[in-house]
Amino acid sequence: MVAVGVFLSSSGLQNWLTSKSLSANFVSPPTWMWLNSISEGVVNLPDTGRLEYFSVLISTGVFSLLTLVIGSVWISHRRGCEFLEAITEWGLRGWIWICAIDAWEWIWIISNSAGLTTLTNLLDVTPQFWLAGCLAGWLATLFSLAHRHSSQHVDNTSNANPPKSKLVPLCVICSVYVAIYTTMNWRLYFNLLLPHGDSAMYEEHLWNLLHGKGFRSYLDQGLFFGEHIQFVHLILIPLYVIWPSHLLLELCESTAIALGVFPVYWMTRRNLQRRLQLTHAIEADSTSVFGVSQRRIETISLAAAAAYLLYAPTQFLDIEIDLKTFRPEAFGIPLLLMTLDQLERRHLWGTIIGLLLTLTVKEDYSIVFGPLGVWIALIHDRATGIASSTNNSTSRATRWRLFGLGCLLSLFSVAYLWIATRVVMPWFRSGVEVHYARYFAKFGESPEQIVTTMVTNPGLVFSEFVTLSSTLYALLLLAPLAFFPLFSPSRLAVGIPLFGILCLNELAKDPRHQFHAPLVAIAFWALAGGIPRVIHGAEWLVARRRSFAESHHHSSRRHEAASFCSHLIWTSSLCTGFFLSLSPVGMPFWDAGSTWYWKRLYGPNERGANFAKILPQIPIASRVASTDFVHPRFTHFERSYDYSGYQRRVAGEERIPADTDFIVIDTNHRYSEIRRPDEIPEYRDHPDRWELLPDVTQGMFIVLKRKTDQ
Repeated sequence: MVAVGVFLSSSGLQNWLTSKSLSANFVSPPTWMWLNSISEGVVNLPDTGRLEYFSVLISTGVFSLLTLVIGSVWISHRRGCEFLEAITEWGLRGWIWICAIDAWEWIWIISNSAGLTTLTNLLDVTPQFWLAGCLAGWLATLFSLAHRHSSQHVDNTSNANPPKSKLVPLCVICSVYVAIYTTMNWRLYFNLLLPHGDSAMYEEHLWNLLHGKGFRSYLDQGLFFGEHIQFVHLILIPLYVIWPSHLLLELCESTAIALGVFPVYWMTRRNLQRRLQLTHAIEADSTSVFGVSQRRIETISLAAAAAYLLYAPTQFLDIEIDLKTFRPEAFGIPLLLMTLDQLERRHLWGTIIGLLLTLTVKEDYSIVFGPLGVWIALIHDRATGIASSTNNSTSRATRWRLFGLGCLLSLFSVAYLWIATRVVMPWFRSGVEVHYARYFAKFGESPEQIVTTMVTNPGLVFSEFVTLSSTLYALLLLAPLAFFPLFSPSRLAVGIPLFGILCLNELAKDPRHQFHAPLVAIAFWALAGGIPRVIHGAEWLVARRRSFAESHHHSSRRHEAASFCSHLIWTSSLCTGFFLSLSPVGMPFWDAGSTWYWKRLYGPNERGANFAKILPQIPIASRVASTDFVHPRFTHFERSYDYSGYQRRVAGEERIPADTDFIVIDTNHRYSEIRRPDEIPEYRDHPDRWELLPDVTQGMFIVLKRKTDQ
C-alpha cells in the first residue's frame, strides 16, 4: 500500500507542479520557476515546466518512509502494541489517503475527455482542497490509531474519574493565537504596510470622538453613520484613554477573535452530551450506538475549538488578503457565538442582550437574524430538547417565549435593516445613496431597484449565483471543517441568505475579506450540531459491519471511528490553512516568492526607519495630507487628510482641503503613482505656495510645507 501510494501520489504531484496554472494553487510563480529550473537547469520556462517524475518520486518516497517509521513508533508507544502491528495498520490505512491524491488526476482526465467543461474548470482551481483533504484524512488516521489504546471499551455512564477541565488548553491556544497575530499586526504597522482606509481609520474614530471632532475620520463623507451603523469599537474607549494607540486596537481584535474558542467548545460539548443522553434514553434499542465517553466529549470539543483558530476564514478577519488588519466586524464573531450559546442554554435575556450587542457590529448582521428568528420559532425546541423536558409547565413556557422571540426577531430584523439603509444612513449622507448599492450594479442603482430586479428576474439571479466563484466560496467555508456543518442543515440554512447576497456582490466573492464574518459563527454553530450526527453515523456503519459486530474488537472499532471524526475536524482546518493561511501555518508565509512572505512583511523595513526621520519635522498641531500607508501615523495630528485620487467631500473640489499645512507622499507603497516632487500637482502648479523640505530618506518620502505669507 505504501509503495502504491508513493507511485500514485508522485504522479498527481508532478502533474500539478509542472503546470504553471495548476501550481499557482500551491506556490508562487517565482517558486514554481525555481522548482522546475533546478530539475534541468532551465531558467526561462514556458507554461509547462520540466519537473521530472523521478525527482518527485524520490522526494515522496523519502517522506513516506520517514513518516511511516516515525508514526509507527509513536503508535506502538501510545497503544502498547508491537511495532509490526503498528506499522501494518498505519501503512495500510494511512496510505489509502495517499493513494487518493492521484484520484484528482483521473477525474480531471475523464472530465476533460468527456467535454465536461464546468467540472474541469472547477478541478483546475481546487486541487489544493483535494490535496488538503487527503492529508487531513492521513493525519486523522495517524492520531486515531495512536489514541485507540485509551478506550478499549467505552463507558458512557461512569463518573468515577471525571474528565479534566479543558480550560487550561483553551487558554493556551488562545494565548498562542493572540501572540502570533498581534505580533504580525504590529509589525505591519511598524513597517508602514497598514492601510488607513478600512483599517486604521477606526482608531481615528476614537481619537476624533475624544477630541471633539465627532465620530468620524476624514475619509468619511461626514459622520461615520453615513457609511455603516457600526460602533462596536467604541467599547474600547476606556482602554484607549489609557493607551491611545492603534496597536491597542490590534491587540483587542486578535483577543476578541481568540475568545470565540469558548462558545465553540461549550456548544460542541453540549450537543455531544445531548446525543449521549439521548442514547441512554433509548439504550434498549439495539440499533442505537454512540460510543463516545464523557472524556472523549471533552477532547472532541477541544478539537472543534482548535479548528476555529486554524480556520482560514477566521484568520482572514484578523489580517485580510490586502493586509487590512483591523475590522470591527471581527468583534461580531465572538458576540454572535456567545449569543448562539445563550440561545442553546435557553437563557432568554442573555440571548436578547447578545442580539442587541451584535447589532452594534454592523447592519449586515440583521440579514442573519431574520432567518435565525425563523429557526428559533420552528426548530429550536426540537433541536435543543425542550420538547422532551420532564417539567411540562416549564417546558411549555420556555417554548412559547422562544417562539415569540423568534417571530419578533424576524420582523425586527427586516424593519431594522430597512430603517438603517433607507432612513438613517441616507440622512447622515445628506440624501446620497448608500455606498454599497454599487456593489450590485447588475441589478440596479438603488436598494429598491436591486430588490425589484432580483424578484422579477430570477434568471439573472440564478446565472449570477450559480457560478464557479460561488462554488469556490462555499468550498472555502466548508472544506476546512470537513463539510461537517452540512450534517446540521437547519442551522447552516440560517446563513444561506447572507451567503447568497455575498455571491451576488461584485466585491465580496472571496472569504479572504471581512464580508463573511457572520458566516464564520454560523458555520461553527452548524459544526457543533453536525459533529454528533457524523460520529453517530460513523459508528452506525461500523456496527452494521457483521465482521466487526461479531468480533471482540467491536467497541474499539466504534471508538476509533469517533476518534477519526474528531481528529478530522482540526486536521482539515490545519491542512487547508497550509495552502490558504497568511500565518506561520500557511505556505504563503514561508514562500519566498509570495506577496505574503514573512521577511517581506514582518522583517526589518527601510521605509519604517526612514519615516522616523521625517516625523519630527511636522508639528503635532499641523493639518497633514498624506498617502494611504503613512496616513495612520498622522491621525493624532490636528487634522489628517487623505491624499489620493479619490474625491473627498472635506476637500471640496480640490485634492486636499485649503487649510492643509503639510503634504507627505510615500513614493514606495504599492499604490503610489508619484516618484518625484515635480509629479505632485500642488508643487508643480503652485510652487509659490509650497516649499519642498530637504530629502533625508533617499527619495522614499517627499514632504511639502505650505509657505506662510510674508
